[in-house]
Amino acid sequence: MVWAGISASGKKPLIFVDPGVKVNKDYYLREIFQRVLKPRFKSHFGRRVWIFQQDSAPAHKAKEVQDWCKTNFPGFISAREWPPYSPDLNPMNYSFWSILESRTCAKPHKSLESLRHSLTREWLLITLKEVRAICENFSSHLRLCIKGKGRHFETS
Repeated sequence: MVWAGISASGKKPLIFVDPGVKVNKDYYLREIFQRVLKPRFKSHFGRRVWIFQQDSAPAHKAKEVQDWCKTNFPGFISAREWPPYSPDLNPMNYSFWSILESRTCAKPHKSLESLRHSLTREWLLITLKEVRAICENFSSHLRLCIKGKGRHFETS
């Protein structure tokens, strides 16, 4: 598994989870949030207001994780606030993962290490201009979600 994050000011380094590790709520809180993300976000955003958003993976929507996020991330969007039939609001889901997949899986990989290397290389090649364009497109996704009353929507 790999975790990635973006903001209009750039990308966060990829975080790889070792094979065989179960990413449950405890691992997610300890290894992803507390050990890696909180220090990075604090140094990156400082006192500025920002929004943290994630999908509804079981580890993400666990009560302990939701409570921790509410306490530590000023603009956290909780699982309850997330439109239940519209997961495509997250720029990582509606754009970045497909970009990475198309660039890294154009040819088969013989090993996990090869895939990891390819993901890292392609992630580094995504430009700040691309990141900003995708983040700026977020508001159009919100409008489509509102128009569709929170249901799944198609983009052109």
